[in-house]
Amino acid sequence: MTALKIGFAMCGSFCTFSKAIEQMENLIQSGYEIIPIMSFNAYSTDTRFGKANDICEKIQNLCKRDIIHTIKDAEPIGPEKLTDIMIVAPCTGNTLAKLANAVTDTPVTMAVKSHLRQQKPVLLSIATNDALGASAQNIGKLMNTRHYYFVPFRQDNPLQKPNSLVSDFSLIPSALSSAVQNRQMQPVLL
Repeated sequence: MTALKIGFAMCGSFCTFSKAIEQMENLIQSGYEIIPIMSFNAYSTDTRFGKANDICEKIQNLCKRDIIHTIKDAEPIGPEKLTDIMIVAPCTGNTLAKLANAVTDTPVTMAVKSHLRQQKPVLLSIATNDALGASAQNIGKLMNTRHYYFVPFRQDNPLQKPNSLVSDFSLIPSALSSAVQNRQMQPVLL
């Protein structure tokens, strides 16, 4: 496979940031070019999982470019054909709902919308506590929408968080290979 230009968008499931950044690093080491994109909250919120500035600095050093973190800066992605595939990892329930209902009010949703102008694949790596609750309809809607693909996922803690699903972030490279061939990696439910 030739080196792809990958938009790598991160939303606010802060507990999965280390897994997402690890996969970003793996893709870079495999020769892919990464364009980092972050939602407003992912870009600016300090949490128990790390300080926003430290996380952003690490990503910028890895990718050797600034993070797209405004709607204005995300809009040219499609018209300028900056990406071959868009990965959203982690993709929260909030972002799933916005994508499923064409709401474009964050840098991530604008990046996806703009990228889709090229009719190229979007790979979603979900991490949401309500995936088997209110977000289930949005997952189903996007699974049935052209150009959307999912990194395989599972319940992460069925006893204490019965509605929660998280993708296996280690499968991002394999799911990416399938998505660029317009195929959903199987099985999608782990």
